[in-house]
Amino acid sequence: MRRIEDKIAIALLWMSSLIVLAFLFVLLGYILIKGLPVLSPRFLFSFPHGVEARGGILPMIAATFYLTILAGFIVSPIAIGGAVYLTQYAKPGRLVRMIRFGADALSSVPSIVFGLFGLALFVSIFGYSMIAGGLTLSLMILPVVMRASEDAILAVPRSFREASFGLGATQWQTIKNVMIPVALPRILTGLILGIGRAFGETAAVFLTAGMAINLPFLPTEPGRTMTVHLYLLATEGISLDIAFGTALLLSIFILSFNFLARYMGRRSVKGGR
Repeated sequence: MRRIEDKIAIALLWMSSLIVLAFLFVLLGYILIKGLPVLSPRFLFSFPHGVEARGGILPMIAATFYLTILAGFIVSPIAIGGAVYLTQYAKPGRLVRMIRFGADALSSVPSIVFGLFGLALFVSIFGYSMIAGGLTLSLMILPVVMRASEDAILAVPRSFREASFGLGATQWQTIKNVMIPVALPRILTGLILGIGRAFGETAAVFLTAGMAINLPFLPTEPGRTMTVHLYLLATEGISLDIAFGTALLLSIFILSFNFLARYMGRRSVKGGR
């Protein structure tokens, strides 16, 4: 009887996995069929033109990478600093529980709420700009990067820390020269996953970074990301072929981030062994 139950359970799990994979392949296949004919050097390296935004999406690609890299630079010291405090300095108690609860609660807040917060605070200070969008996105990915950094630091073998103290190093020297370098691959994995999430956000960027079709150079300049461009094309029903091409390119970038994070995670596990 138990063997029959095991076989049924395994069959149901396989069926669930196949259904998920089927949806994924159907979705990606549909986007690939519709968007692949659009991909070309002209599409990647030219500006859109006309009322229907025909042509390329170079400004959108540049604005998307600009915004996500800026968010990564903003969130990295805050997230790593918070993780170091929680794992190395803070004593277990109410404050630590509140910080972790706040991080978990922040990760479940809808992106539109972050967008409204960024609109009310950052846009009122900087206007629609890359810095306003970057600050908003950094708040969104802060819980992901901080918890990943915390887990990475906790995964460092205790013997490394004890050996550093045995050589006469201070706690800060141990953190700076031993704990952070050893945990860095896993920290970068969490950062890449956070950037991957920020890369595909629309609502928070739409309300803070603006919709201007330009190549942003300064952080105070606005810009239109690929997700915002895709949203506008789809909702207005214009240039749907360009919209599918943008969706395909966006999917390629996000999948690349995820594969890179998985690769670095596996390398860090092998290095730990």
